[in-house]
Amino acid sequence: MVGGTLYTMGAFEGEEKVLALDAASGKTKWAVVIDKRVYDNQWGNGPRMTPTVDGDHVYGLSGSGVLACLERKEGKVVWQVDLVKDLGGKLQGWGFTESVLVDGPRVICTPGSGKGTMVALDKLTGKVVWQTKDLTDETQYSSPILAEHGGKRQVIQLIGKKVFGADAETGGVLWQADFPGRVAVIPTPIYHDGHVYVTAGYDVGARMFKLGGATPELVYESNKMVNHHGGVILVDGKLYGHSDKGGWTCQDFLTGEKVWQDKSLGKGCCTYVAGHLVCVSESDGTVALVEASTAGWKEKGRFKLSPQTEKRKPQGRIWVHPVVLDGRLYLRDQELVYCYDVAPK
Repeated sequence: MVGGTLYTMGAFEGEEKVLALDAASGKTKWAVVIDKRVYDNQWGNGPRMTPTVDGDHVYGLSGSGVLACLERKEGKVVWQVDLVKDLGGKLQGWGFTESVLVDGPRVICTPGSGKGTMVALDKLTGKVVWQTKDLTDETQYSSPILAEHGGKRQVIQLIGKKVFGADAETGGVLWQADFPGRVAVIPTPIYHDGHVYVTAGYDVGARMFKLGGATPELVYESNKMVNHHGGVILVDGKLYGHSDKGGWTCQDFLTGEKVWQDKSLGKGCCTYVAGHLVCVSESDGTVALVEASTAGWKEKGRFKLSPQTEKRKPQGRIWVHPVVLDGRLYLRDQELVYCYDVAPK
C-alpha cells in the first residue's frame, strides 16, 4: 500500500490485471490488463506476485511472465517485457511468482534464461541493462533481495540448486553456493550482518552461509525450519515461520538451533508488526495474533475469515500474505479483500 492505495493483481475473464484499490473504502480506482492470458494450474489460476511500487510507477508480473510498468496514479502502461519471449526465460510449473526488485534506475527480475538467470531492466524503458551471463540456471519461485556487503551493493536470490549474489551495478556473479532444492523453492532469502539464510520445503530445510569470497562458508544445515512457503521473518536475532516439521517455529538465526515449536495454528504465512506476528492458516482462514517472543507461542487472540470465496480450486488454499499499515489489517481470499481496524485503543 502506498499513499492510501492498495496495489494487487487478479484474473478476470481470460485476462490478468494490475489493480489499484482505495485503501479506505476498497473501491477500485483502476484495473489494467497486462496479459491477455490467464495462467492456469490445478492449485489456482492467475497471477502469483505482489506488485512493486517505486515513485510514480508500479510494476506487475503476470503468471505467464509478462512484466509491465504502469503509471501509479492512472494505471497507464508505460512498457511491457515478456520474460519468456523477449528474455528467453523458462516458465516453471507454478508460473512466475517473484515480486520484482527496484534498485535505483533498474528493475531486477529472474527469468531463468540461458542468457542469464537474472536480469536488470531500465525501470523507465524496459531495456536490458545487464544479465548474469556467467550464471544461466533456470529460475524458481523466490524473490530477490538487495544487500550491501563489503562496500558493494548486491542482489541475492535463491533458485533450485543455488543461492547467489550478483553485483547490482553490473550483474557479475560475486558468489554462489550449492542448495539442495527439490520440487519447488519458494521462500525469500534473508541477509543480516554478512550472513545469508535460506530455507525450503520438501524436506530440504535451512542453510546459513557466511559471505566472504566466491564460495561462502556454510555455517550450518538445519531441519528445524522446513518452510514450504509463507516465508520466514527475522526479529532480534530470531527467525519465525512455519516448518513442515514441527509447526510454527522460532529458530536462532546464527546457530540454527530450535528455540520453540508449536502446532496451535495450521500451516500458513505471517507478517511482523509492533512486536507481534500476524499468522494466517492457509487451510481454514484462521488469523492469529502472536507475540514475537523466545518464551514460546504466546497467542493474544484469533478470528476466522468470513465469508470465504467459493471460487477457490479444490487444491487451492489461502496463500496471500497479510498486510498491516496505519492501524489496519488487510487480508485477501481470491476475489475477496478484507480490511480490519487493529489500531490500539
